[in-house]
Amino acid sequence: MVREFSLKTERQNFYNITGRVAEAVAESGISDGAVMVYCPHTTAGITINENADPDVVRDILYGLDKAYPDRAEFMHYEGNSSAHLKASAMGSSQYVIVEGGKLLLGTWQGIYFCEFDGPRNRKFYVKIIKSGL
Repeated sequence: MVREFSLKTERQNFYNITGRVAEAVAESGISDGAVMVYCPHTTAGITINENADPDVVRDILYGLDKAYPDRAEFMHYEGNSSAHLKASAMGSSQYVIVEGGKLLLGTWQGIYFCEFDGPRNRKFYVKIIKSGL
């Protein structure tokens, strides 16, 4: 089962999509398996990180800006090479175990859609994989 979700984003931000992923798992009716969350965009990504303190997201974005700043030497004609670098660093997908019909995340973990080149109308996919055991 694959679900497609839409998301309207700002210039650069992380969007907590944990609830939407959990909703897809609940609707699937599976008890055990895994879920893959995938981003089909080259200037956005998916990550798992702390969801309790919003300063963590701010700090990650700050760190990524320092690690991958815009540079005059970049040749990509769209002028968003730093967004491509950040998206590559984050990655385009994450897997989460499903156990007892619930996402097996740590106490402070959330699943985030990472926007680096907005505002945009984005989408992400959730693939539910039922355990064969």
